[in-house]
Amino acid sequence: MSLSPDRPAHRSGTDLGEHLSLLRRRWLLLLGCVLAGGTTGLALLRIVPPAYTATTQVLVTPVGTTEQVNQVTTRQREPLNLDTEAQIALSSVVAAKAAQAVRATALEPAQVTVPPNSSVLSISYSAADPAAAAAGSRAYAEAYLAHRTESAQAAILAQQKLLLAKLKHVNTSLSAVIKQLGGLTRGTAAHTLATHRQGVLNRQANSLTLKYDALRTLAVTPGSVISPAVAPPTPSSPTLPLCLGSGLMAGLLLGAAAAALRDRLDTRLRSAADVERLTGLPALADLSHPRDPAALHDLASAVLAACPGKRLLVRSVPAELGSSRVAAPLATSAPLSVLSGADVSDLARADAALLLIGLGRATSVQVAATVRHLSRHNVPIIGAVITTDLTPAPYAPQHTSLGKLVAGGEPEPPAGAETTPLHALQQPPGKQA
Repeated sequence: MSLSPDRPAHRSGTDLGEHLSLLRRRWLLLLGCVLAGGTTGLALLRIVPPAYTATTQVLVTPVGTTEQVNQVTTRQREPLNLDTEAQIALSSVVAAKAAQAVRATALEPAQVTVPPNSSVLSISYSAADPAAAAAGSRAYAEAYLAHRTESAQAAILAQQKLLLAKLKHVNTSLSAVIKQLGGLTRGTAAHTLATHRQGVLNRQANSLTLKYDALRTLAVTPGSVISPAVAPPTPSSPTLPLCLGSGLMAGLLLGAAAAALRDRLDTRLRSAADVERLTGLPALADLSHPRDPAALHDLASAVLAACPGKRLLVRSVPAELGSSRVAAPLATSAPLSVLSGADVSDLARADAALLLIGLGRATSVQVAATVRHLSRHNVPIIGAVITTDLTPAPYAPQHTSLGKLVAGGEPEPPAGAETTPLHALQQPPGKQA
């Protein structure tokens, strides 16, 4: 939040530039988290036991026991629903058969994929040993084909039983019609109707007999293994790109979150950008040690342009920093009465205030408290001066012919001196220059 009422409120988290600036300020913390994440990923690569994956490819063919009603689409061009077949391959029945084949109590679930526009199932199995992975994949494939064969044979047997029942019923009806024909007179309507019924029953019996014979001679071909699994030479997991990439990404996310949290909790001012960003006050000059004479000249010019009156109060943050490091040089450079606050009447007589902020020690909370204190006394703040020379300097008032600095009382400006002030950055209500 901005401390200056003339500046718009700071909006955090709404601009990409603000996030990038935050990461630049906390680049050491971000870099440390990224390196820690990468190191953790490499450690996991060493700690996590390797896993080997073997794959068996099975060509699935129609068994021909039921009518195929699947819709042909770009995903499924065969008269088979391979998505259903993949779920069957993952069923507990197939898993039990596979475990029985390798003489194990239970097997880990396999992974079944269907290549697009094909009638092939890729059955993959992972294990800690390459040979065990290949054996598990082959066991799942053979168990799936065996289960499909048993299901097809059971369906064929059920159809045969159904056809035999229908054929028995037709033969019984046909025997009754033949017996009825023996007692009917030729040429009568009843004889003609019985003869027609006999022909229908004969055709039904022939059709059922043909279907039954076809089912008896039907060969069940559930599919075949077209690419048997072999022991993989290298582990499928963990892999260096996956572990290192995951660690770096996790470190980057954690570092960004830590940087944002650290930046939100840290109120210490370390640069001119921090002063303007966290306090909303313009940084008029940088009087870091060694001092630049041009900086004092620029500061005097900025103060003259912004001060709304003749009396300027210099307030240091923190207070033990001392204001004489700015008050004394400024008093000899600008036709103003520079007040240090040593006199009890300085705050009441000041027309404007200038904050001297010590980088590395001052915080935005301290600056905010100073701003509130000056605002309660209707003293506008024209800006801030920053310094890294944090050695407290004793205040030594200077009396010049221009009346630049006073400890008590107000000097008169020299005759002919230009004292007409420019507009300040902040003007309290009811305060006249």
